Amino acid sequence: MTDSQPISIPTRPRVLALANQKGGVGKTTTAINLGTALAAIGEKVLIIDLDPQGNASTGLGVDRKSRKASTYDVLCGDIGLGMAMQATAVPNLFLAPSTLDLLGVELEIASAKDRATRLKKAIDELVDDQRCSDLTYILIDCPPSLSLITINAMTAADAVLVPLQCEFFALEGLSQLLKTVEQVRAGLNPRLMIQGVVLTMYDPRNNLSGQVMADVRDFLGDKVYETVIPRNVRISEAPSYGKPALLYDLRCAGSQAYLKLASEVIKRERTLRAA
Repeated sequence: MTDSQPISIPTRPRVLALANQKGGVGKTTTAINLGTALAAIGEKVLIIDLDPQGNASTGLGVDRKSRKASTYDVLCGDIGLGMAMQATAVPNLFLAPSTLDLLGVELEIASAKDRATRLKKAIDELVDDQRCSDLTYILIDCPPSLSLITINAMTAADAVLVPLQCEFFALEGLSQLLKTVEQVRAGLNPRLMIQGVVLTMYDPRNNLSGQVMADVRDFLGDKVYETVIPRNVRISEAPSYGKPALLYDLRCAGSQAYLKLASEVIKRERTLRAA
């Protein structure tokens, strides 16, 4: 019997759904900049834009005219996820863009038996495609609601990453999100977990921000990342130029925070995979 070369089995990418039913918490900003930071330190990342507003797509410089194939087409089953993927200005960062058509997708697939698992099927098929076998992270930017689209994301994901704004009502609604995660875990995706909570829009000059941060850490313990994303003008400006903050101003406090968050995410992921 002759020696043969070992068979290379591609590692499945980690799929993280960024979810919070509250709007304006920095969810899309986190998806864009965390994805960019992960790509900058050597990971190959796909961001799936599932928000009909398409802010992640715009923030990565993909204008609406360039979105010939979108996540709407993927959820409708018209195309595979690989056909919706397109390169961005960031090396190793890819995007499956969103369009306003997503507003009607829930009505179109509501009666289908596989309505909650369509994204999971699309991701499974993508992972099996040799051209995409080297993806290491897939980040899903969910809409600000606990809708069928968000259920699709959670069903497809390994874990949920929750951006949480440092404001008075930060914990309001979080219990409903956690309940939804438990329901998806019980009925559709038993491996689903809360990967972590990242505090956003932190202002050290505001006593309330400090109190909210302390309350959230008391409530959620080590689920909360050490890295905190500050309220930062450069982060707010970057999307209007179609750039992640890390390309717009690498040295600003927000960009540096996302680089630290990316390192912390990778460290936590290694711990979870080893468990």
